[in-house]
Amino acid sequence: MTDHRLPMVVPARGLPARVRIHEVGARDGLQNEKAAVPTEVKAEFIRRLADAGLTTIEATSFVHPRWVPQLADAEELYPLVGDLPVELPVLVPNERGLDRALALGARRIAVFASATESFAKANLNRTVDEALGMFEPVVERARSRGAHVRGYLSMCFGDPWEGPVPLHQVVRVGKALMDMGCDELSLGDTIGVATPGHVQDLLTELNAQGVPTGAIGVHFHDTYGQALANTLAALQHGVTTVDASAGGLGGCPYAKSATGNLATEDLVWMLQGLGIDTGVDLGRLTATSVWMAAHLDRPSPSRTVRALSHKE
Repeated sequence: MTDHRLPMVVPARGLPARVRIHEVGARDGLQNEKAAVPTEVKAEFIRRLADAGLTTIEATSFVHPRWVPQLADAEELYPLVGDLPVELPVLVPNERGLDRALALGARRIAVFASATESFAKANLNRTVDEALGMFEPVVERARSRGAHVRGYLSMCFGDPWEGPVPLHQVVRVGKALMDMGCDELSLGDTIGVATPGHVQDLLTELNAQGVPTGAIGVHFHDTYGQALANTLAALQHGVTTVDASAGGLGGCPYAKSATGNLATEDLVWMLQGLGIDTGVDLGRLTATSVWMAAHLDRPSPSRTVRALSHKE
């Protein structure tokens, strides 16, 4: 049985004292599931995540059901969790999606752009600049209603169709999202090909173009086992917002080479060992992921979930 006094806390120099985990399991984690997950199960998942101490839990996406059938129940789900004392961001693709979200009282909105033309076409059926034009009135209206706006930027480190993505290309789109009024920019390693030096170079270039580190979050996939190494590189740069998915759920329906997100439990284990505060109860979080894995009828891919739930 694992000793629950572990991991031993050994702080490292130059790291933040606290990290805010932006939990994406209920949205990004479940959106690629082929079998429909009942709305009440999703709501209970979010409630359990909140009970584990997560304070930012991405709830759903107000996209057309044809795009992401798993999230077609956004109107039914959001009222079931809207009274929780946590932030519940939702994705919106356009003004219609924004109307639906605001009507239910959403206070945190996210738009999702691409650093590459190929993924913009696959995900939004638009060019990069056409997508930015679509988002501009969404961001403006959301801000006018007092909502916090996050800009997701996909394919920041590599693209399955185009290969390596030049830094200047990523910075141009990221800066455009911030210039139109986004409060926060999440850098997505959609297919999991980033490495630590690449992460630090992109962050440095964004800073040089006026995007402050405090406005940046990172969203790593663990396709090649690099997600924690890349996260540490971002922390060393000063980033304090990290996206993660409970149990390592997730992928991307429009990029078949995208495997699971960084598991929240694996992230919390590393951060606890570094003495970085997250406010998350790892035991409760692990139990939540075991519970959801049972509903999905397969084991969690998270190494930490497997280790902590193993019975000797």
